[in-house]
Amino acid sequence: MIAQNLDELVELVSTWKSQQKRIVCTNGVFDILHAGHVDYLQKSKELGDVLIVGMNNDASVRSLNKGPERPINGENARAFVLSALRCVDAVIIFSDHTPIKVIEAVLPDVLVKGGDYDPDVIDPSDKRYIVGSAEVKSNGGNVCVIPLVEGFSTTNIVGKIKKPG
Repeated sequence: MIAQNLDELVELVSTWKSQQKRIVCTNGVFDILHAGHVDYLQKSKELGDVLIVGMNNDASVRSLNKGPERPINGENARAFVLSALRCVDAVIIFSDHTPIKVIEAVLPDVLVKGGDYDPDVIDPSDKRYIVGSAEVKSNGGNVCVIPLVEGFSTTNIVGKIKKPG
């Protein structure tokens, strides 16, 4: 399901928590969904009962300097594809540069990021820092990193498409 706003997501989370469900949260752009994304999302779901995906809106993606053509797919299409995956229970589109408001509202049991991040980094200016990690840890939650699947990235896919021949 795609949450229309943070209030709707918080209501869902409240219900799941009252049912003693273990909440897992991750975030990203998920522009051109590929095997690396699916592996990552499936492994994230295995860490709990419910997987919530925070997804950058189009303006937020552009602010991340992913390239002038990004996102390739618009936010509604990306959210639709993510929400159709069996391992994803809820998707919320966020407009800020980071998902901190989503993470603070959900306070998941587990916060997950890909292998290019480090749960032990505490300096927010370090590119390996996991936004929301301090908040989740201080609430008794865990922060996990899932290794990236070698050879899969949206940036590489876009590069292959652009390459002549």
